[in-house]
Amino acid sequence: MLSDTAKLKNTSKNSFGKLTSSIIQNFENIVGKEHVLTDDKNRNIYSKDHTEDYSFLPDVILKPKTPQEISEIMKICNAHILPVTPRGGGTSLSGGALPTNHGVVISMERFDKIIEIDTLNLQATVETGVITEVFQNAVKEKNLFYPPDPASKGSCFIGGNVSHNSGGPKAVKYGVTRDYVLNLEVVLPTGEIIWTGANVLKNSTGYNLTQLITGSEGTLGIVTKIVFKLRPYPHKNIALLIPFQSNEEACRAISAIYIAGITPSGMEFMEREAIERTAFYLEDKMNQKTNIDLPDNIQAHLIIELDGNNEEMIMQDAEKIVETLEGNFKIGEILFADSEAQKEELWRLRKNISPAVNAYSLTKAEDVVVPRGNLPELIISIKKIGEKYGFRSVCFGHVGDGNLHVNILKEQISEQDWNTKVVDGIGEIFKEVVRLGGMLSGEHGIGIAKRPYMSIALGDVNLRLMREIKKVFDPNGILNAGKIF
Repeated sequence: MLSDTAKLKNTSKNSFGKLTSSIIQNFENIVGKEHVLTDDKNRNIYSKDHTEDYSFLPDVILKPKTPQEISEIMKICNAHILPVTPRGGGTSLSGGALPTNHGVVISMERFDKIIEIDTLNLQATVETGVITEVFQNAVKEKNLFYPPDPASKGSCFIGGNVSHNSGGPKAVKYGVTRDYVLNLEVVLPTGEIIWTGANVLKNSTGYNLTQLITGSEGTLGIVTKIVFKLRPYPHKNIALLIPFQSNEEACRAISAIYIAGITPSGMEFMEREAIERTAFYLEDKMNQKTNIDLPDNIQAHLIIELDGNNEEMIMQDAEKIVETLEGNFKIGEILFADSEAQKEELWRLRKNISPAVNAYSLTKAEDVVVPRGNLPELIISIKKIGEKYGFRSVCFGHVGDGNLHVNILKEQISEQDWNTKVVDGIGEIFKEVVRLGGMLSGEHGIGIAKRPYMSIALGDVNLRLMREIKKVFDPNGILNAGKIF
């Protein structure tokens, strides 16, 4: 693994203070000695997330249990100008949980309580270290539904979802994390503890701090509690796997489905290599055979999910989708997945694409977003740019809302070209995304991975306003420093 200095030049202008033994003693007094880690093994574990092969060793890892403990930690760090990196499940793909300035990592893993599920108001209050899937299952037991479902939902923390405004397959119908956040308890970099709003569905009282914090990637404050809005649980669903003869045809089909008057609960794109790599990975690593037919003329698939509580209406919508696509596109044989086993197989295939591709090759994982009508042009451009700069890519993603994941494969590319030529090619992809009316990230965030490209998407005035907002919240620039800007 390359050293942090070789992988990333830190552009933070902060002059940070030094961690001393007396400060460590203060931390131990606050959280308990067993929750203050300085050994090499733990420092190495907390030096990484899921972003490429980056590694930045923190000086110390703290595991607080209460907002008050985090408040006391932040007051010390702010007074001594110590850099602080908040960390959830460590599943970030943009470097959001990497301690690029070393210093203090605050792990939220002990904030693991579902405090209340309010069935009267369809709300839930949770701590930020709760695993997303655990939360989803808990509200499901109450016949309620929390739709955002990132691929890492079995290991990612709900607080990380808030910090990155995560989405997932169901965002196409139900929206993203931001659409479900009502109120946040936040510890500011200076140590104050605030609630950003109220547990109400409507609020027109001043600036919306709740929405500002959501998606801010842990740069403005450390979220400790979240109040979520919930929905009634949809008990019926089916999934269709639809094969196409080209990536572009699959992407064009998306608009045709909407024009037909149907809003799926999921609409996922997978190009052929994504399925091939994942099928091999599942069989080789997990001993799970995938029964998906891949004729030579099929280059892409859409997984389309429909849900609700009326099975007859769901089937009518499915039939309308088939009729629309068969009448306007060259498609292969459609698979109707109506049994739980079939649906589980399809979603297992989709959600293992990233692990499968990463098992094959080191990747740079991008998640661009454009108006969905521009996806066909974007796919063509990505492949052309790859040819120009000498890299291959595997594309998949939540195309129902225009969010395309582009995993660029290192394969036999030299280290020098990987960190120069390929980086330039990614910049060209981002320029094309912006030209097509899109943005650099749909759900992974900016972190450090996309930080150099921010000026492609946002003007000087926008970036100045963001930096000034950061300074108001964090005057000494200690919290997740070096991320986004």
